[in-house]
Amino acid sequence: MALAQTEPAADAQAGAGAAAAVYGTTETPAEETATTDDAATEDAGTETEMAEGAVLPNGQDMTPVEEMDGRWRNAEGIPTFKVEEGVVDFATFNGFRRYHAECHVCHGPDGEGSTYAPALKNSVLRMDYYDFMQVVASGKQGSNSVMPAFGTNKNVWCYIDDIYVYLLAHGTETIGRGRPAERADKSDDYTAQEDSCMSS
Repeated sequence: MALAQTEPAADAQAGAGAAAAVYGTTETPAEETATTDDAATEDAGTETEMAEGAVLPNGQDMTPVEEMDGRWRNAEGIPTFKVEEGVVDFATFNGFRRYHAECHVCHGPDGEGSTYAPALKNSVLRMDYYDFMQVVASGKQGSNSVMPAFGTNKNVWCYIDDIYVYLLAHGTETIGRGRPAERADKSDDYTAQEDSCMSS
């Protein structure tokens, strides 16, 4: 799915329909709401160029502007991914590992979904980051399914931003299915934040 490159809306209504985006069938799928970008290609290096200034269907700008605690963030401080010449940032790579250790049993490999749980690679494109965090932390009960709360599971919660950016990168097709071939090194800041979270 390629994303439209537009200026971010100042008052974007991020988070509208988040519950339906996670579990429901009442919202229009992201594939139907996103517009195509003729410049998008299969080459990861040029797709990174596409991500600069790209805006998700939920109104969130994905452009990485600052690295903090070893993770890239956009202008609003929301975690995002950074891929340069096919090399993914460490947090996105780690998100792949953590997702497949904790989430794929229900949500399928690479966030593709299953018969009883939604495709998270699509959900993250439609829902607000904070709504995503809320659902993971507190769980959610749908009409035919229940997602347990993971807010006290350190193997999920200490890496929730990594899981989020991995799903975001895969959902936007900036990275493909499977383990990213090349990754950036783990920074000292990332290690310090990880140690602090896991030991608390």
